[in-house]
Amino acid sequence: MKVVYHEDFNQVYTSDPAASAGRIRAVEAALEGKVTFVEPRAATKDDILRLHTPEHVKYVEREGVYEIAALAAGGAIKAAEIGLTEPCFALIRPPGHHASSDSSWGFCYFNNMAIALEKLKHQGKINKAFILDFDLHYGDGNVNILGNKGYVTILNPPSQNRNEYLKIVEKALAETDADMIAASAGFDNHEDDWGGLLKTEDYTFMGRLMKETAQRNKGGCFGILEGGYNHRVLGINVLAFIEGLNG
Repeated sequence: MKVVYHEDFNQVYTSDPAASAGRIRAVEAALEGKVTFVEPRAATKDDILRLHTPEHVKYVEREGVYEIAALAAGGAIKAAEIGLTEPCFALIRPPGHHASSDSSWGFCYFNNMAIALEKLKHQGKINKAFILDFDLHYGDGNVNILGNKGYVTILNPPSQNRNEYLKIVEKALAETDADMIAASAGFDNHEDDWGGLLKTEDYTFMGRLMKETAQRNKGGCFGILEGGYNHRVLGINVLAFIEGLNG
């Protein structure tokens, strides 16, 4: 399976946990020899401005993180394009699901998922998209940008009960007819991370459901990295999700 990745994602671009030293390297080490790494190109200004205001772009430039944020958005685009024909995962930094059109927080700058899906939709490559956001934190940026687009359904599973959480995911995927199934894949709800709810095998389960849904709907699937801050288990959890997504 292809994983979109660039060495630059290892840089410590800010002081927050999403950019802490060794975070991406821990995932790379867990995936080494099990996947094929593919390098992305940065998203273009046009790709970014399709969803973000010029004022927000200027803010990101002033923060000194435009280049890495644009590369992350480009990584999401690459994963989505590959995902049209085979499952794919984007190992990217910084994350994006807390980025709205004119603001951002939670270690995010540009909304990687929204930029990727909107590009595919703009090119006529997808009709409907379903986003499974299993990050610990509600993906307000995804909802703010894509929630009223009409072609996107977004699920942030609300339950604090593990079995109920997985049943909600299973039911929603069983009901969707979207031809692109995407994951804002945050691993901070793991039992050994901030959320303490999900087990490693649950990521395999959700990945497999996504793959099966994409096959049923004759569409594609991909995931992009959002949260996950325990370096000791992050790589294991990403690999578990990838194994499910790959079927």
